Amino acid sequence: MNHPIKAYLIGGGIGSLAAAAFMIRDGGVAGSDITIFEAMPLAGGSLDGGGNPDSGYTLRGGRMLTTDNYECTWDLFKSIPSLEHPGRTVYEETVAFNEANKSHSRARLVDRNRFKVDVTSMGFSMQDRLELVKLTEADEATLGNSAITDWLSPEFFDTKFWYMWATTFAFQPWHSAVEFKRYLHRFMMEFSRIETLEGVKRTVYNQYDSFVRPLQHWLHQQGVQIAFNSTVHDLELTDDASTVTAIHYTQDGEARILRVRPEDLVFFQNASMTDASSYGSMFSAPPKLDKDDSQGWALWEKLAQGRPQFGNPAAFNSSIPESWWESFTVTLKQPAFFDRMEKFTGNRAGTGGLVTFKDSNWFMSVVLAHQPHFVGQPEGVQVFWGYGLHPDRVGNFVAKPMAECSGEEILRELCGHLNFDYEEVMATANCIPCRMPYITSMFMPRQYSDRPLPVPKGSRNLAFVSQFVEVPDDVVFTVEYSVRAAQMAVYQLLEIQREVPPITPHDESLKVKFDALIKAFK
Repeated sequence: MNHPIKAYLIGGGIGSLAAAAFMIRDGGVAGSDITIFEAMPLAGGSLDGGGNPDSGYTLRGGRMLTTDNYECTWDLFKSIPSLEHPGRTVYEETVAFNEANKSHSRARLVDRNRFKVDVTSMGFSMQDRLELVKLTEADEATLGNSAITDWLSPEFFDTKFWYMWATTFAFQPWHSAVEFKRYLHRFMMEFSRIETLEGVKRTVYNQYDSFVRPLQHWLHQQGVQIAFNSTVHDLELTDDASTVTAIHYTQDGEARILRVRPEDLVFFQNASMTDASSYGSMFSAPPKLDKDDSQGWALWEKLAQGRPQFGNPAAFNSSIPESWWESFTVTLKQPAFFDRMEKFTGNRAGTGGLVTFKDSNWFMSVVLAHQPHFVGQPEGVQVFWGYGLHPDRVGNFVAKPMAECSGEEILRELCGHLNFDYEEVMATANCIPCRMPYITSMFMPRQYSDRPLPVPKGSRNLAFVSQFVEVPDDVVFTVEYSVRAAQMAVYQLLEIQREVPPITPHDESLKVKFDALIKAFK
């Protein structure tokens, strides 16, 4: 008698949630035969949104979206019903929202004198252009584990293009040249409109409310079980590491062992970019945590030991100074700040994208989302988000590093850059800073072999689904990367004949190339 396949997913981020949905929709797996183990008390991983209007809302960050790319993400969400609009899918809901709230930034960069910088020109020299073309055309074997600084001269990092590209995608000069090149190709359409962010799309609310909640609701309706407060410590494998035979985990403090049959499937989210995150408050800086505090990398490190096909986590988690930055979420109960920002930028909230203070020592940016940004957010409450790419540096207006600042001090620094009166615009503000030690660990310089394939060579029932797997030509730090990895893994292990939606080759379009060329010479 054939027993149905059971699937076990380790980690409750968007990769695991997507894998579960693809198994049900395209693989015929019953939802009741799928279990997700999540160490936290809620799912969603890095797509989060928490708090409340009284104690303050929290967002670690929001991933950039585009409807011109993200083929696998929209393939998924065309199947997931909206929670608020009966008869519509999440995809249809998102498209309609962006039709009504088109992006066109009018204050992308702001200088030390609070002038809006003219960003019609990228500020390239001929040397910058030649070096950029050389990097863009180099193959990945040639780029290897080199850094962006190995290919571009110091002057490049003072161009208006770099200020905009770096803050849109969170690149640092010491990050991987391969990842930078992939972004230049994948988002070549955005190169010609990087100053207006017209290609950037947004979800109706934060991405937890807009993506995770409807997806989790649909999975729950299909019978999928999510075991919260469940930490997987080890996987038992056959001698050749091809097959998982048991899962060792702790649920609500109780140690358990789950036996896995050869025909069952195990999907593992190896590591998380928001691992070891910590929050501060209006009066305190976030504590400094690392992977030893969270144990978030421990299982991948254990599995990869002596098994090169499972990748090399040390390439990504060994240098927090190169992989961290700090964000902050601000909850307001009076409109003064939004009113002043809308007047200064010329953008209604939700249409402007990032405002970057290019001369900020912290390299600080803020973004005012369309309100409400949270489901259930009361009338009269507004929320905005910001981040600093250089939180180790002393501020321009607050004489200490961002990492040591309370929420109040971060807001004083922000008001300094805007020349706003702190007492006037921040009288009722609640700013919650968040330290993220591994937030750009996926961008660290790496060898090709440092990331496992979604289904490692020789694996019969184990797949890796995360930002730390190898997906050719696609770009990490996106929802799309996790969803694509999940779809690839599910289709391969279940031998599904439907094609994974291919990456749209915008970079091969003559018009896109021509537009990028014109922009480069402005």
